[in-house]
Amino acid sequence: MGEDVGARTFSREDRARYREKVHRCLDVFAEMLRESRFDVDRPMTGLEIELNLVDEDSQPAMRNSDVLAAVADPSFQTELGQFNVEINVAPRRLAGTGTAQFEENVRASLNAAEEKARTVDAHMVMIGILPTLRPEHLTAATLSANPRYTLLNEQIFAARGEDLRIAISGVERLAVTADTITPEAACTSTQFHLQVNPAQFADYWNAAQAIAGVQVALGANSPLLFGRELWRETRVPLFQQATDTRSEEIKAQGVRPRVWFGERWITSVFDLFEENVRYFPALLPVCDPEDPAEALASGGVPKLAELRLHNGTVYRWNRPVYDVLKGRPHLRVENRVLPAGPTVLDTVANGAFYFGLVRALAESDRPLWSQMSFSAAEENFTSCARHGIDAQVFWPGLGYLPATELVLRRLLPLAHQGLDRWGLDPGERDRLLGIVEQRCLTGRNGATWQVETLHRLESTDQLDRPAALREVMRHYVDLMHSNRPVHEWPIP
Repeated sequence: MGEDVGARTFSREDRARYREKVHRCLDVFAEMLRESRFDVDRPMTGLEIELNLVDEDSQPAMRNSDVLAAVADPSFQTELGQFNVEINVAPRRLAGTGTAQFEENVRASLNAAEEKARTVDAHMVMIGILPTLRPEHLTAATLSANPRYTLLNEQIFAARGEDLRIAISGVERLAVTADTITPEAACTSTQFHLQVNPAQFADYWNAAQAIAGVQVALGANSPLLFGRELWRETRVPLFQQATDTRSEEIKAQGVRPRVWFGERWITSVFDLFEENVRYFPALLPVCDPEDPAEALASGGVPKLAELRLHNGTVYRWNRPVYDVLKGRPHLRVENRVLPAGPTVLDTVANGAFYFGLVRALAESDRPLWSQMSFSAAEENFTSCARHGIDAQVFWPGLGYLPATELVLRRLLPLAHQGLDRWGLDPGERDRLLGIVEQRCLTGRNGATWQVETLHRLESTDQLDRPAALREVMRHYVDLMHSNRPVHEWPIP
């Protein structure tokens, strides 16, 4: 979704030409898979973090263009809303002290960027949804200046033919309407990238799907939206509804949503790209001049531009990625289930748990997905988004049990084994998985800290909800900068 697409309108001929080109890309991709034309020698891991911008009063700051100009670092890029930016962290191998290098790199980059952002009266915050966000902050006027976002907004609403209705029933209830996709900008996430051999892709994707719910339970950090306490990871239902191209009638016909968990375990990465082409019409039918078949026949590496652009408008929680780096094509699993924050250390600990666990499960003798229905994995995901660290989950051989008990009894030892296979330094392994363990033992993650702090401020300090939310943000930002893991955060 990072590519620039200029402002334009699309004709029927554009859409027909794009459809034909996407199918041609799919055929070429299948041929590349048959011929094993992918970089598999030194698998890399990567990290992206979406950030919010706030002002001195903890309100959203619509200044991402000013911040990016001040930061002047190509690692930072624009995002959908003017109060969002994203940092793309250089990929690296996990072996040795790879996780510590991730942590050091991200902290140094964010600290330098924060210092420069302050010169334009903005501060960076890693959090799933800003507690101080209000509906008036999410309008067409607050979309980022990149024409791609305006075009995407136009195409989604052209497909819908009516306003968005966002309805979330959690601890409290929320029902609002929106005439733009800017509510999507409220959802800021952490994305882990894992380069995978095509022959192993299905195992890694299936493993990532199986543990998505547990990831959300441990890492939930989005309990508040528009002043309401909703799900522990409200970002999940909000993102699903904010990018929905379906009218109510189309939903009733069983058409798939573009924010999609999926509906089955897969046997090949081709299954996912083929589903995208079969189920989802193009939102941005922009054609590239390259003929992918000619590029492949001449010994080159096809960009598959149309297939990649289309893939970027289908928002799977675990997304397949085809990319070309230094003239060599590769495949990645992009894990998109977690919110941003609370700290860099928490983020890296979440990454260690994910990278270790997904490898252990993908390489197990008896695949987990042969023992578990896909619908059970999806139910776990929804339950964990709703209840967070207090969620109950289903696991083969154990039945229903608290997510924290599952992690402590079964999943942490597996993550330990997986990180050993990556060659991570044992001290790093124990440091990071120890943070996950303590989160389970204390029952505290970003979502529980935010809610407990809000309730304390409302009951003890007798603050009204808007004032309490501002105080939640003020304390949150201070603790975020301390880089203390969230399970150690005090309730003010």
